Amino acid sequence: MAYQFDFGAILPHWKLLLDGVVLTTELAAIGAVAGVGLGILGAWARTARTPVISQLVGVYVELIRNTPFLVQLFFIFFGLPALGIKLSEFQAAALAMVVNLGAYSTEIVRAGIQAIPAGQIEAAQSLAMNRVQIFRYIIIRPALKKIWPALSSQVVIVMLGSSVCSQIAAEELTFAANYIQGMNFRAFEVYFVTTGLYLVMSILLRQILKVFGNFLFERRNHA
Repeated sequence: MAYQFDFGAILPHWKLLLDGVVLTTELAAIGAVAGVGLGILGAWARTARTPVISQLVGVYVELIRNTPFLVQLFFIFFGLPALGIKLSEFQAAALAMVVNLGAYSTEIVRAGIQAIPAGQIEAAQSLAMNRVQIFRYIIIRPALKKIWPALSSQVVIVMLGSSVCSQIAAEELTFAANYIQGMNFRAFEVYFVTTGLYLVMSILLRQILKVFGNFLFERRNHA
């Protein structure tokens, strides 16, 4: 017998999907802001002249980049309580996304920093600027401009990776889709709509980051 499509079976559950989209958006926003911020600090530490700090950050980066995000999430949610650190599903998901994006952002931003001409840094040093001033006024903005497309793509990837957080019952979009499918058994329709929602969210997020990048760097150029 031919399969009978019934997308109408999803309509009674639109509120669950909307709540999932909202939670996914919140996780993506927290992950993007805190993760990129952590990446900038990590990149600064990696390029610093303090070997111990640079090596410690390097260990963190390699540890996160060479282990599955799901394992990192499980470690935070199930492992940390053994040390007395108990987090809610949302807190664990947000922390895992920040830590994961922070590691990848560190290497992306570091590549941008290394692309800054040495002459600009030497000129700043000749003006008696300290390391913090050089990083803030000379290095970071041009570095971010060079790697903004790659950084934006990584933010989108981490947002899509939030679907894994359904494994700890964080009620994001994939969790909502699984719950709805478990009630109406319309797997094709549920996951088709969910795929479309993720696609729309990815396109919107990429455009938002593009507009923000243009505003940030163009405004600086005209200042």
